[in-house]
Amino acid sequence: MFKNLIAKIRQVMYKMGLVKGIQKLSDKRDIPVNDEMYELIEMWKSIYAGYYKDWHDTSYMTVNGKKQRKRASMRMAKVASQKMATLIFNEKCEINISDETLEKTIKEVLKENKFNREFRRYLEYGFALGGMVMKAYYEDEKIKVSYTTADCFIPLAWDNFRITEGVFVSTFRKGDKRYTHLEWHIWEDSNYIVRNELYESQNDNEIGIKVPLETHFDGLEEEITFNAIQKTIFVYFKPNIANNFDTNSPMGISIFANALDTLKSLDIAFDSFQREFALGKKRIIVPDSAVKTVVDPATGQLTRYFDADDEVYEAMNLGMDNADIKDISVELRVTEHVSAINALLNIYAMQIGFNAGTFTFDGIGVKTATEVVSENSETFRTKQDHETNVEAAIQELVDAIIEIADAFSVFPRPAEYEVSVAFDDSIAEDQSAEIAKQIQLVSSGLNSKVRAIMKIHGLTEPEAEELLKIIQGEQATALTESIDLFGMNKKPPEKKQADDE
Repeated sequence: MFKNLIAKIRQVMYKMGLVKGIQKLSDKRDIPVNDEMYELIEMWKSIYAGYYKDWHDTSYMTVNGKKQRKRASMRMAKVASQKMATLIFNEKCEINISDETLEKTIKEVLKENKFNREFRRYLEYGFALGGMVMKAYYEDEKIKVSYTTADCFIPLAWDNFRITEGVFVSTFRKGDKRYTHLEWHIWEDSNYIVRNELYESQNDNEIGIKVPLETHFDGLEEEITFNAIQKTIFVYFKPNIANNFDTNSPMGISIFANALDTLKSLDIAFDSFQREFALGKKRIIVPDSAVKTVVDPATGQLTRYFDADDEVYEAMNLGMDNADIKDISVELRVTEHVSAINALLNIYAMQIGFNAGTFTFDGIGVKTATEVVSENSETFRTKQDHETNVEAAIQELVDAIIEIADAFSVFPRPAEYEVSVAFDDSIAEDQSAEIAKQIQLVSSGLNSKVRAIMKIHGLTEPEAEELLKIIQGEQATALTESIDLFGMNKKPPEKKQADDE
């Protein structure tokens, strides 16, 4: 209660000019999102990058006291996010629009913005951080698309379907000063408003004091009002997973948000596996007298029995009775470590919606399953769940592009249109089972050869018909050659003689 009261008082003081700077963005405006969500995003981001201080900074005791070191990481958060993004979106995905002219125009805009490459990359960030944002805008007489990660966007208002208002946050440094650029997207009296603000601070923990945009942005307007825009021109994508950390938040959660304990255990096991080779290296105990230097009476040179720089040897005072050289090499627990890591990988795969066995560790590195999966598998169902949100995000992006095009008179807004996305399911289907299924359908008379070829090879009907003609032609040629081989195509001598007469 007191925290909110103080925040509101500081807002009023700031508006009255009694306070020169603001500490947090939430002090600038009432923002209905908990700071805890951004703390989680920062944690997911660190884990995705492969270094989270609370996990990977560890200590251990030696004879000389307590030591610090960095624990090794398998970076499975990165592997899972990349795998999910690759399964769902690739260059074979097709965006279809009912209006052919509009479809051609939209595809040209997306091609100019390298959409396939950039969307795939930020889709991975979205799965890792719980969300990402796409924004359509107009610059240099072209429609452009920009992308923002979840940690650089703050929702301000939303409905049951999407986030309708938000602020984009970007920071940069120049000299000893830190600058924060805020781009507000809000609705006021049915008008779509875009406001730009720039703040300057010498403290990384504060937004600072508002300064003119011209300080760093030439020609950037402080406020743009759109009267004709009907839909928000940014799109917030999040994984199709319920937010169990803040059920009232419109923000998404990382695909590995509920598998953190397993990820930590994986890094501990992997770190132990690495250290097994360092700590279990070959050691030979020799008496300390054997590594002492002695003077050769003939030459006067110092002579050492063992190489003092060789780390295999450990010199110890063994006494007169135990002066033998001893090999204390230990057996490495490679099999046990590999088994433990694979068990954890199976748990991790289950927690994020993959089949058990999707990730395997062979003692060298992590491998992802290269075989395709059936339509009844957990991986395929998870893929389809996320595709629902991906398709909705692409549909909203097309809407945003059309809104910008209409606002800047690039092309008129179509009266009606429908957008659909055809995902590439070939990477998530059992091809052998599909081929056997189609052969059985054709043999039973329940499907045509053309339709079967279309399904198996992913061809259009004309392409399938052409391929069928080629196949039939090759089969006819093969049959003719086989008949000639056995002499079945030759005329009997009598008939040939009669024909000659």
